[in-house]
Amino acid sequence: MTVARSLILFALAAVAEIGGAWLVWQGVREHRGWLWIGAGVAALGVYGFVATLQPDAEFGRILAAYGGVFIAGSLLWGMVADGYRPDRWDVIGALICLVGVAVIMYMPRAVDG
Repeated sequence: MTVARSLILFALAAVAEIGGAWLVWQGVREHRGWLWIGAGVAALGVYGFVATLQPDAEFGRILAAYGGVFIAGSLLWGMVADGYRPDRWDVIGALICLVGVAVIMYMPRAVDG
């Protein structure tokens, strides 16, 4: 199913981009070194590739929708990797973003004819 494939690709892209950014952050801000930075840069490259695999052909639509996934995924990553505890406004904001993702990506569109 196309929606299921799209959701899996969004999840993979989130892991690659958020994980890559986190690795760079750890390498620079937490002084873990160039190996961490290099791994982060590689993961960010994987993100760029995974985003191209989305079934929809519109770059702007994919990246706009991914922005909402990135917001929710970043909060989740922070909870798991860094012990971050989002407040209710973080959660509400992330849910609003995910509703936006659903509207952008999965609502029916008129077919130009």
